[in-house]
Amino acid sequence: MFLITSCAHPSCQKSALSYYDADKDSLLTHEYCYEHSPKAAEITNSLYEYIASHDKIVGMNASGISFSNMDLSGKRFYGCKFLYCTFMNIHSEQLRVRMSMFDFSMFSDCNLLQSNMQFTSFAGSTFSHVLFTNSDLVHNNFCGITAYQSSFDDSDLYNSRFIRAVLNNTSLRNCNIKKTAFYEITQDNVSFKLSNTREALFSPEAAE
Repeated sequence: MFLITSCAHPSCQKSALSYYDADKDSLLTHEYCYEHSPKAAEITNSLYEYIASHDKIVGMNASGISFSNMDLSGKRFYGCKFLYCTFMNIHSEQLRVRMSMFDFSMFSDCNLLQSNMQFTSFAGSTFSHVLFTNSDLVHNNFCGITAYQSSFDDSDLYNSRFIRAVLNNTSLRNCNIKKTAFYEITQDNVSFKLSNTREALFSPEAAE
């Protein structure tokens, strides 16, 4: 997990992409990041193929790639990197994610129902019309996210962090938000109805 190979392009500090070698049926490491790869389209298609043909994905670096119109139901991702990715029209149920990074990614019109995501980071990401309804989202980093017309309803958000998040027309109804940090959030038409707000942290003073 998180085996970091730097991009071979001079002065680039990003990590090199993974790619799928169908002959070996394994993930390998490319020389370049998505931005500098001369084979970006080919590698993107190989990763689409790998995800479609495998239920358990470990240590994949797909940072910078766009994913659309995919069904990730039942897929399991461990220690994967999806930094600066775009996810559009993703429909799935019971997606499982552990110790993965989706920082600064964009999610649009996605149904991620009954997901089980733990120790995973979405820092700085944007969610537009995204449904996490009835999910386990424990120990996750949602700091700095922007969420529009999205739903976390009926989910377990125990000990997650939404520090400096911007939440617009977003619902967190009937959620477990015990020890969940909402410091310095900006909110407009946000509902916490039936959630245990007394056990959540809305200011650093509350944590003390």
